[in-house]
Amino acid sequence: MPAQLLNPLAVAPPALIERAMELISIPAAHVVREGDRSSILASNRAFRLARLACPYDDKLLSPTLDAHVALFLETSDLRAEFEWAIGDSINARFFRVTAARMTAVVGDRCTLSFVDHTGQERSERNLRREMTTDSLTGLPNREGYGDLVDAVEQRRDRHAVLVINLQRFGRVNACLGGLAGDELLISVARRIKGALRARDGLARIGGDEFAVLLEIDEERIEAEHVARRIERALVAPFRLSDYQIRVDVAVGIAFGADRTDGDEDWGDELVRHAQFAAKRAKMSGRVEIYQVQAFTAARRQFAMETQLRRAVEQRTLRHEYQPICDLATGRVVAFEALARWTDEEGREVSPADFIPVAEESGLIVPLGRWAIEEATRALAEWDRRAGGDCGVQVAVNLSSIQLQRDRIVTLVDRALSEAGLSGQRLKLELTESALVADPDRTARLMRALKELGTTIAMDDFGTGYSNLALLQKLPIDILKIDRSFITDMLADRDKVALVRAILSLAQALGMRTVAEGVEAGELAQTLSALGCQMGQGFFYARPLSPDAAFAMIASSTS
Repeated sequence: MPAQLLNPLAVAPPALIERAMELISIPAAHVVREGDRSSILASNRAFRLARLACPYDDKLLSPTLDAHVALFLETSDLRAEFEWAIGDSINARFFRVTAARMTAVVGDRCTLSFVDHTGQERSERNLRREMTTDSLTGLPNREGYGDLVDAVEQRRDRHAVLVINLQRFGRVNACLGGLAGDELLISVARRIKGALRARDGLARIGGDEFAVLLEIDEERIEAEHVARRIERALVAPFRLSDYQIRVDVAVGIAFGADRTDGDEDWGDELVRHAQFAAKRAKMSGRVEIYQVQAFTAARRQFAMETQLRRAVEQRTLRHEYQPICDLATGRVVAFEALARWTDEEGREVSPADFIPVAEESGLIVPLGRWAIEEATRALAEWDRRAGGDCGVQVAVNLSSIQLQRDRIVTLVDRALSEAGLSGQRLKLELTESALVADPDRTARLMRALKELGTTIAMDDFGTGYSNLALLQKLPIDILKIDRSFITDMLADRDKVALVRAILSLAQALGMRTVAEGVEAGELAQTLSALGCQMGQGFFYARPLSPDAAFAMIASSTS
């Protein structure tokens, strides 16, 4: 049967078709494909009022709509839906268009019906804009910045990300209030924007953090030039109320060309790399470029932190004990407890590697608690095996972080009580950095520890920033002279002079002294002749297991 007999509209006159179209309550049009254009055979009043035809010929479809119709008519489908927009970006209208044939045989005609969802589309776009825009500065936020990065996905090798971190912003908020902090962020955003090129994208991705998406024309040095322009733009102080505030920034740069092959979240990864570089910039004081090696090392540190956390929780660390001896007699007077760790792969990890990780992660607090408890238990065991006081002290290092965060006096008191030891048997060693961090609070803590009977030693003396006033103020019993002054001392007159000066200072302040790094008998004799009381180093013994340390105690008293 001919196709037109199955489709009444195929043989009906246009006037009849148009009357039929009026039965449809939404905009609709019946179109026919002629050559390479689609023309409107009939339409209803709603279609005409909506002005959905071609703006320069109401008998033709607009080019974008015509392209959709052409694609549909080339298929054998009876029905298809697609999204279509008309108008400019400001006054755009959005429709969901249904194209339908009225015959099962493929032909060159179809009926179009239009459902207007402009309101819904605008609501969604406004919501999206709110979700991707920082309400304070009007810049894209972290999610909006991700959209900017995604837009250059195919050209990412030619792009770089700068992360700009504001220093001291927290202090501005705390001292001047949130409104002043907001005003500062707005002013900073304006200055950064003024230092950028028109094609560069700026976003606020955190409370005090901005990110810039740069297109690189030729050389990577362009990104560094932009970074320095930003630094110069922020040099002049900002006026906030009655104050003028200078803002220092840390700038980190990451390049799209340095991506890892197969990265699916390239944008997020690039921002993380730039943030990592900015963190390094805080320490170095200069613009830093992301280095793969440094990032790999940081990841190794996180892996180490995970294993160390388990080791602390499961108490699988151990102590080795290095003797501290009387320089004149060679008799053992104390042992310093030194933390040792074998990781889950059976590798011995140096304290120089895991102690900084513990301090940065906060694990130094539970690690320090374990160290005090373990050392006092070991000393109590030596007493038990000796049948009474074995005649030595045990020394434990205290971190400045533990002093600040832990209830150190309560901890030491409890450890001594549980081990059945008097305070005189415990020596607590603190570095100069721990003493100068908060001198008044440290002095109170040290006096409280002295009331327990403990001995206080300043470790690594001469390498920090202490002064005479601080030494007089703090109840310090012992100065430990750093090994850097002792090593090769016999061949260096300047070192001899420095050691003699430290010993004179200690004597004037009524403090005893311990020389670290004693490697030879001649060195021990010289130090003793200069007036140093005690020594510690490989000349006496390397760090020992608890059993070996007790054997040394037993041999020195026999």
